[in-house]
Amino acid sequence: MTGVPPEREAAAARARALRREISRHDHLYYAADAPEISDAAYDALVRELAAIEDAFPDTVTPDSPTRRVGAPPSAAFASVRHASRMYSLDNAMSMDELDAWFHRLARDVGDRPCAFVAELKIDGASIALTYEAGVLARAATRGDGKTGEDVTPNVRTIRGVPRALPECARPDAPQDTLFEGSGPGEWPALEVRGEVYMPRKSFARLNAAQEESGAAPFANPRNAAAGSLRQKDPAVTASRDLAAFAYQVVDARRLGVTTQSAALEWLRRAGFSVNPGVETCATPDDVRKFCRRAEERRHDLDHEIDGVVVKVDSLALQDELGYTAKAPRWAIAFKFPPEEKTTRLLDIRVSVGRTGAMTPFAVLEPVSVSGSTVGRATLHNADEVERKGILIGDTVVVRKAGDVIPEVVGPVENLRDGTERAWSMPDLCPACGAPAWRPPGEAVTRCTNSACPAQRHERLMHWASRGAMDIEGLGDEILGRLEAAGLVNDPADIYRLDEAALAALDMGRTKLDGERITLGPVVAATIMGNIEASRGRRLWRAYFGLGIRHVGATVAEALASAFPSVDSLAAAGEDEVAAVEGVGPKIAASVGRWFASEGNRALLARLRAGGLPLAEERSAAERPQTLAGLTFVLTGALDSLNREQAGAGIKALGGRVSGSVSRKTSYVVAGAGAGSKLERAVELGVPVRDEAWLEETLAAGRLPEE
Repeated sequence: MTGVPPEREAAAARARALRREISRHDHLYYAADAPEISDAAYDALVRELAAIEDAFPDTVTPDSPTRRVGAPPSAAFASVRHASRMYSLDNAMSMDELDAWFHRLARDVGDRPCAFVAELKIDGASIALTYEAGVLARAATRGDGKTGEDVTPNVRTIRGVPRALPECARPDAPQDTLFEGSGPGEWPALEVRGEVYMPRKSFARLNAAQEESGAAPFANPRNAAAGSLRQKDPAVTASRDLAAFAYQVVDARRLGVTTQSAALEWLRRAGFSVNPGVETCATPDDVRKFCRRAEERRHDLDHEIDGVVVKVDSLALQDELGYTAKAPRWAIAFKFPPEEKTTRLLDIRVSVGRTGAMTPFAVLEPVSVSGSTVGRATLHNADEVERKGILIGDTVVVRKAGDVIPEVVGPVENLRDGTERAWSMPDLCPACGAPAWRPPGEAVTRCTNSACPAQRHERLMHWASRGAMDIEGLGDEILGRLEAAGLVNDPADIYRLDEAALAALDMGRTKLDGERITLGPVVAATIMGNIEASRGRRLWRAYFGLGIRHVGATVAEALASAFPSVDSLAAAGEDEVAAVEGVGPKIAASVGRWFASEGNRALLARLRAGGLPLAEERSAAERPQTLAGLTFVLTGALDSLNREQAGAGIKALGGRVSGSVSRKTSYVVAGAGAGSKLERAVELGVPVRDEAWLEETLAAGRLPEE
């Protein structure tokens, strides 16, 4: 190296050797579960490498182990569109429901052999890792399954997530290739999915530190992991001692594997930490035995689990079985039975929702249930309180299963001492004092005052929520302070906020010297940026955020697809709205009532004045609907398009995509490895086409001439 000082050349060579050695030890620790050196010796290697890189900054490489914490804090997380949708899983809440899934599977698979992979279900936060040329290029949260948040700098702090893939994991590498780190050869672009979690010991240390500093402890390890993953400063994430298990390679057959179990083995070979609680099961009975063993030892593990994920092992069968609207047909999550604890019911209070619904909830002596500290639990409605015979002061059984809100199962009557007292739904709203009304035939009591401050607050919370307009920073406390200051009364006021006034917002606390604490300019600037970003959100988010009764996120998407502006939806008749797939007369009537309100129409005008277009470009939907009335079934592996892309292209031209073949099917598009659906199409005489035909159709916007 001409002109390079000898000491620098020697240092660079030593740094390269250290990186290879550290990467090798990462692989041994996380993938092979066979560490060769102590943690102290490992740390010494990292410190030596850091010292060299500090002395010779030009020797630093992007994938250096020392760069796990090196990026500056992020002001915001960029959105990431997943290459293919991250589906959720259907749940089996009992062995009977698991058996029902096996029966449905047997019907679709027939007499062909079908093995399963059973994996312990980690209670953490899902993550998608994209590798380009063998190097970690991007890490994103699951988000809504279609779009997540870019948390790459934070994920790089997690040991067990390789920064670069080793030579021995390359698809064409001989199985005895030595570990040398990522090499110069060709790597396919890969997406690996996994779960970030917080070990129990790490969770205990974090909560101890939180309490020592006066901060509120985290409710459970899952919340702690998710919150730690979304820190603005990667150094904070690194301090939380997160871990991760990889469980899936998207389109794994490009690696030369044909089963889920082989994909997991490849992940181990590639340096990923893979859940050791995995077993290949030949029969449903083997799966049931695995589930029972997992439930028995769930509390012996160093991390939280809430069930078992069961997957069909064959990737070809997975492709053939396909997906429902929200979940794969080839996998299911068996959830452990709810955990129950007893505690004392201190009081019954009432919350008021955005539609005025008055819901009783139990105030409990805090108790730990399924890894969470529970101090409140739902009581659903007054009829449920009466049916269960619950009295204030009772010792009660509290149950919580998975993500389900804790509920009071019932009282332990033999522990009553006579001091308990009955409860009844109040006649007046506890938030505003307006009369409460229970419509005939309904179980829900409602506040009759649409200007009720509790309803107003919940409507604002709903508008700013992640599922609606996603205005990060406008949470419960800050919105409450804005309302108390008279700065925000409805969603339109959010778009009239002044940054200086927001920065000066009194947070209701004082410093040690008595000075009032305000929100401050840094947080205010961030919130104002998030408000500005919300002006460009998709229309369906606004439809959902408006809080129209019975209009959830799925219905909102359907309405936005059919009515690309608020004006077009407002002008539509109920029959026209009801004709939208997934809507129907009940929701259409609710939409009509909402737009008939003068106050709601005034809100829309104020939102427009605040810079929300309440309409969106429809470049895709404006394409001629040349496939209207046609039904397509996709089967087998598609090379150029994934299933979601192909389905979206068909729907954009007005076509329908189905998961099963019938006499009403217009075309079956068959890729490599097509199985029973192709056979069924031939049997019924349904036209079968290949991927090239589909690509030509989508590109031309119409069926090819034949």
